[in-house]
Amino acid sequence: MSRLTHVGSDGTAQMVDVSAKDKSVREATAVGRIHLQSNTIEQVFTGNLPKGDALTVARIAAVQAAKKTSDLIPLCHPLMIDHAQVEFTRETQSIAINVTIRCTGRTGVEMEALAAVSVGLLTLYDMVKAIEREAQIDGVALVKKTGGRSGSWTRSSR
Repeated sequence: MSRLTHVGSDGTAQMVDVSAKDKSVREATAVGRIHLQSNTIEQVFTGNLPKGDALTVARIAAVQAAKKTSDLIPLCHPLMIDHAQVEFTRETQSIAINVTIRCTGRTGVEMEALAAVSVGLLTLYDMVKAIEREAQIDGVALVKKTGGRSGSWTRSSR
């Protein structure tokens, strides 16, 4: 069995030492969705919610989450994010979010992409909860990563 990278030889949690790794361009894409009633989705996309423009607020929250991931997840390295792309897609009974994060560094940005998706969706939930209590978040997943020693990876379709 391979050794867990975040567990020291004495069994304690540790931040992985990446100082010997070469810097490379790293990119990760994550997705998720929030299920809503069609009238709520309409209000989100027209900016007609009591709390205001939910998509703009959620986009800003997602970018901020990517930048602050190491503050939220104890063993994540602080990274200088070079690019954050946040896209929302209107679906029949949900809103999908797709986030791509890119940096040049010694460790990947998978956690940053996942944090951005999660916080973006939580922000949408907060923006609609006054009019829809049945909102449900699901499907948060990493779908692709590139860069580093392990190279590229893409989630197989399920």
